[in-house]
Amino acid sequence: MREFWVASGHHLTRRADHGGLVATPELIMAYLARPELMPPADACAAERKLHANLLADPLRPVAKADIAALADADARENWTFMINFRDRLIAAPSLEAVYTNLARNGAGDLPPVFLSQLCHLILRNALEGCDDPYMLRAAELFYRSQQASVHEGTLLLADAEVIEAQQHARHDIHSSPLAAMLAPSAFGEMDVMDDDNAWTYWSRSDAHAMVMNIGGNPKARAGLCRVIERWIDHLLGVAVNVETVASIEDRDWRWFIGLDSEGTRIGNALWNDAALDGNAAGRIVALMRLDIEDPRLVDARVGSRPVYLILAMGADKVVRLKPQNLVAGLPLAATANVA
Repeated sequence: MREFWVASGHHLTRRADHGGLVATPELIMAYLARPELMPPADACAAERKLHANLLADPLRPVAKADIAALADADARENWTFMINFRDRLIAAPSLEAVYTNLARNGAGDLPPVFLSQLCHLILRNALEGCDDPYMLRAAELFYRSQQASVHEGTLLLADAEVIEAQQHARHDIHSSPLAAMLAPSAFGEMDVMDDDNAWTYWSRSDAHAMVMNIGGNPKARAGLCRVIERWIDHLLGVAVNVETVASIEDRDWRWFIGLDSEGTRIGNALWNDAALDGNAAGRIVALMRLDIEDPRLVDARVGSRPVYLILAMGADKVVRLKPQNLVAGLPLAATANVA
């Protein structure tokens, strides 16, 4: 079986009999090693003691007084977030249950990075055994922001963090005229995934260095549809069928889910017959229809009509997919017995 996404930390969790992931002391220790929680050189004795005690026993109880004793306000905030998050993970039957609860009831002031990391772990579990690199590359949208760019008339998505790092590197290179002349082009640094190079994804899945040709390659778009299907089935136990569409031709459409803030804004405007600005259509990255297989699970307001999914880019041309919207926004009947 091929390995992928080692950086997710899935090897630090335990898969329970119900198929979900369970937090372990090793997973908590990985969080304790994050830079935000490592005591800096000028950390107070209380902060050093708290960190050392948790390294020795990651599951040991931490009282509010232990955090209040920290001298630095930022340290107190970071540790409050961490301990609350840790306690959620430990108390829940699975990481999936934690994520579903946060998606439905809101994450409150929990930093987005925690939700993103949970998504990464859960997706790795849901995609165990997947042998389609197009599907795995599409799944990166769920936990990694993407920079959109049109190249030769085709919409491409590249990892936003990788692009930013490359831009900084090129800026440094360009400080030397000779180095600038020899510097490779942006597209020369990242491969656009196609049938000739897709097999290389397995060896560099954690590098996020392959570009998704969402505008020109049907396999890329199909991969995104399959990931959405797997995500919903894994978290909610609901079988759905998803396919891309060119437009919403249905005059009696009943439901939509915006897969990001911009997609939600565009969908709301369409729903209310409000005027869209001239660039709205160009900001849509993907338009899909979703059908729930079991009609008994569907909200009566939707009935047999499809659910439309709208994914768009922001004004900065960055795509920030919110997979929690698929959990919170799916039109399920009140009587549906789902996770």
